[in-house]
Formats: sequence, structure tokens, C-alpha cells
Amino acid sequence: MMRRLLRLHVFLCCLGLALPFCPSQCTCVSHGRTEGAGSRSVLCNDPDMSDVPVNVPVDTIKLRVEKTAVRRIPNEAFYYLVELRYLWITYNSISSVDAASFYNLKVLHELRLDGNLISVFPWESLRETPRLRTLDLHNNRLSSVPTEAIPYLLNITYLDLSSNKLTTLPSDLMDIWPPFNGQPASSNSSQKVVLGLQDNPWFCDCKISKLIELCRMTDSALVFMDLFLSCAAPDNLAGVLFQRAELENCVKPSVMTSATKITSTLNSNVLLRCDATGTPTPNLYWTTSDGSPVDNTVQESPGDGIRWSIMSLHGIEYKDAGNYSCKAKNFAGTAAATISVSIAGSASTTVPPEPGGGTAGAAQVVTSTPPTDVSNPPPILSTAPPRTSTPPTNPKKPKIPPGNGSQKGSSLKLNKNPPTGGNGKKLAADEKSRKSDPSQSVKDLRIVEEMTDSAVLLWAAGGLPNDAPLTVVFSPYDEDDTKRTIETNAGSGKVLLDGLSPGMRYSVCLVAKGTSAAKDPCIDFYTLDNVEDGGQNQFLIILTGVACVLVLPLIAFLIYKILALYCKGNSSEEDELENDSYVKFETISMKQRTLNSHPTELWGRRPTNDSERMLLCSRSSMDSQMTYKSEGSRFEYLC
Repeated sequence: MMRRLLRLHVFLCCLGLALPFCPSQCTCVSHGRTEGAGSRSVLCNDPDMSDVPVNVPVDTIKLRVEKTAVRRIPNEAFYYLVELRYLWITYNSISSVDAASFYNLKVLHELRLDGNLISVFPWESLRETPRLRTLDLHNNRLSSVPTEAIPYLLNITYLDLSSNKLTTLPSDLMDIWPPFNGQPASSNSSQKVVLGLQDNPWFCDCKISKLIELCRMTDSALVFMDLFLSCAAPDNLAGVLFQRAELENCVKPSVMTSATKITSTLNSNVLLRCDATGTPTPNLYWTTSDGSPVDNTVQESPGDGIRWSIMSLHGIEYKDAGNYSCKAKNFAGTAAATISVSIAGSASTTVPPEPGGGTAGAAQVVTSTPPTDVSNPPPILSTAPPRTSTPPTNPKKPKIPPGNGSQKGSSLKLNKNPPTGGNGKKLAADEKSRKSDPSQSVKDLRIVEEMTDSAVLLWAAGGLPNDAPLTVVFSPYDEDDTKRTIETNAGSGKVLLDGLSPGMRYSVCLVAKGTSAAKDPCIDFYTLDNVEDGGQNQFLIILTGVACVLVLPLIAFLIYKILALYCKGNSSEEDELENDSYVKFETISMKQRTLNSHPTELWGRRPTNDSERMLLCSRSSMDSQMTYKSEGSRFEYLC
């Protein structure tokens, strides 16, 4: 009997320990068990609560701590809640979150920390939550999202960062979502990502250009809570919506290579080069076909917006054959170009041109170790890229930035061993050039149907098979840095060159891959002038001629009238002066008296001669001049 009572007591004690304990400041609600998992939810909303609750039932799947005085989430605060799926710690006073706060929450699906005072969030704390899909951090004080946070956001499908102090986001963050991650935008709603970024003081520059581009997309896997995001800075874009913002100094990169396929020999050295442009200046990196990075590279930027890179393969083996991708990346986006490397038969070195040589891609020059018997030289496979008709220059060593000792392997290494027999000063490449067969190249190269923006190139296959690959290289005359290529075959006989500029001179060359022709055929041609522009110019010339015909006679008539008035004015003034200033007057003197003279004729009148005429001035009218003097007469003055 006593033994049975003891067993019953032990059973009741164990049953009491098994019953869950609910914290005094919380409310626990049990929903039973579903499929062996706990279904208990706990709500803690006591305003006097200052610490994260402990002794929460271990079968809790949802914990809510709301509107309390909790200021900090300590390390391993919920480590024993192994079944916790929903953790809401909202609208508290939390300003500090430790790096191990969410330790051991392996099945946590939803984490909400909105309405707190968090200024720095420990993104590495999400390492312990591999199944997290919802992260809500809105209405906090976050000022930045570091690049280190990106790996922990790859599986997030609901991210709310609204109502914070964010001014920018890392450009790489946009690369985890379509279309920047290389995946097409899906219309399946279950695969869409919800993103909240509104109510932040965004600084609109090239760093968030991808975000602005996402806002402009109509069909995207990214759904914005508020699509009408706007710029807060700089001043010229303040208040402008993302959809209408025009960013300055922001251009996506582009990658250029002149050769897409290179064939080299076993144990040879190959240098691959690519050039990229973009603003800001893009960075270049190489990867293999499986995506693995390549370390033996060197790159340099000769100027703003330009960068080139060289990758070296030393003593290549069969395992080195494959595709190598040169990728360029800046804040505005990414671009890539692929070069295929294959293995052939003799020792060779593939050499890029001088970095400042002005070509858009890599140029390869093949050399080999001269044999002792030059009468039977080994076969050599040329991988030279398209060349223009200008004389080639001697290849130089690529410029290697100083202080990068690990990249010295990419320097050009030419064979300096002298030959032991025959004409020792002749390289194998010279022998190949001397023995080249001119018949193994295209013939009758000509341009027809020249238009303002296109032209048609015709040729005859000559000794080449119809399926022989050809590369058409064309560019404006003496502008090798803007070369463009078109892949075709010898049997096609023609190709359309489009995208040309009107009224310009172009050079075009045909390169037959794998042939021994000494010189690639090239030809120059001109595109037609723009007809519309010519018509406008002709109309302006006619209008100018008509204006000259009408205006010039009018100008001549006006000049004639002015000169006539001027001459007439001078002559009339002289006539008036002569009429008004000169008078004819007579000299009056006493007549000599005689006995028979009449007493009334006492005075005699005599006209004055020219020498006696005087100019009378109105200003001297008070004066008098002596007009005549004779013997026996008195002086007379007349005014």
C-alpha cells in the first residue's frame, strides 16, 4: 500500500513539472498540438516590464512582446524556444540587439522588431534563423544597410525598412532579386518579394540606380509597398519621384574583346585581354565556365571610365581549354564577354597589344621557338585578330602596375634562344609570312548599295571552303578604338554593315580564321550624306540668295540717296551764302563844279570794280569801310 502511494506521489510530481509555466506579466493561450508541434501563443504587454520574459513555455510557437519598457535583447534570450516560429517584439524601447540574441531559433519564420529605437542591427544574428522569411524593421533609426547583410537576406520574401533614416543601399543588394540575379521576372505571386522602402531620405545618385530602375519596371518579381519613392537629395532632385529621376555620371559598363575564339598549342603561354567602359569606372574580374574566379590577372585604368584587364595562362594543358568570362561591374550594372580557348599543336605565345595602343580588344601575335632545321619548320597556328590596312606596329610588353608582385606572371615572355642552324635570324612567324598562300583568302572585296546608315560588303570565296569562318571588322577610318565585328562564313558572299553614320569614311577588313594568308583584305568606303540635311542646306542657300538679291539693291539705293542729299546740301549752302553775304555797292563822290554845271547834280556815282568789293559781315555792321579816294574829294563811308 505504501509503495502504491509513493508511486502516485512521484507521478503527480512529475505531472506538475510537466505542466508549462506562464510568466506572471504575460498571457499564455494554448491551442493544443497539431502534428506533434506546439501551438501555444504568449502575449506580454505589461508597460512595467523592463526585461525580456523568461520561463516562457517551451512549446510556444508565437511570442509577442509589445508596448513594454524593454530596452535590450540579450544573448540567447530565446534559445530554449526551439519550436518558436513567430517572434514579435514591437513598439517597445529597444535600442540594443546582441549578435546572439536569436540563437537556436532554427524554425523561426517571422521576426518583427518595428516601432523601436534600433540604430544598428546585428545582421549576423540572422545566421541562426535559416528559415526566416519575414523581417520587419520599419519605424526604427537605421541609417545604413552594410554589404555584409546581403548573405542573410537571400531567403527573405518580406523586408520592411520603411520609416528609417536610410539614404542609400548597397548596389549588390539589388543583385539578389530578379532581374539582376540573372533570373527572369516571374508572374507567380508565390515567388514575389515584398519590399518596403518608403519614408526614407534617399540620396539619388548612381549607388541606388538599380533601385530606381526596379521602380520603373512594370513587370517585376519585386513588389514595393509604396511605388512612389522620391529623392530627398541632391538639391536638383529633391522631391523628384524615382520614376522621373535622371542621374548624372551613371552609365552601365560595356565589355569589348576583338577575339571570341583563340586556338593555341599545348604548353604555350596565352594572354587574354578585355576592355571595359562605364561611369563610374567599372572593375574587371575573370571567371571560368563553372564560375570559379581566376587569380592570375592584372588590370589598369588609363583614364576615367576606362579599364583593361589581362589574364595569363602559362603552359596551358588540355584542362585549361574552355570558356573564360571577363565581367565588368559598377554601381549602374554589370556586363560580360566570353572568350573560348582551345588547344591545337605547336608551342606558341599569344600576345596582347600595348594597353595604350588604341584597340578595343586583345590582339594576338604568335611566336615559337625556332627549330634547329629551318627547312622543315613545325606548323604554326595564327590567332591574329582583325587588322586594318595600316602597317602593324611592334608589340610591346603590357604595362604592369608596380607593387603587384603576384601578377608578374602575366608579363609577356618572348623566346630569346637563338637558332642553331639555317638562317638563325628568321623567326618562324617570318617563315610563315614568307610562305603564305595568297589563294587562301577572299577575293574581289567591294562595297555596294552605300546608304546613309548602311552598306553591303561583297566578296568571292576564292580558295576558301564555303563553311570557312570569316570575321568582318569595320570602323570609322583611323578610329580603331570603335571597331565592330560580324561573324559569317566565306560561302555567304555578302554581309550588311548597319549602324553607320552618314557622310563618313569607313574601313572594313575580312579575316579568315585559321588560314595562312599574309595580309587580310581591306577596303575603304564612304556613306552617303543625309538627304534631309542636304535639302535643308539647299533651302537655306536659296533663301540667302533671294535675300541678297532683294536687300543689296535697296542698300545701294539708300546709299545713292544719302550721297545725293549730301552733295545737294553743300551746293545750296554756298549759293545762299553767296547771295546773302555779298552785295554790290557804288561809290559816291562830289562832282567838280564848273560854271555851266547844273547846281542840282552835285554828286557823282561810279560802280566799284572787283578789287573794291568787300564782304560785309552782319557782326561788323557798325563799322564802315573806305570805298573810294580821289583827289579833291572827301572821304565817304557807307554802311
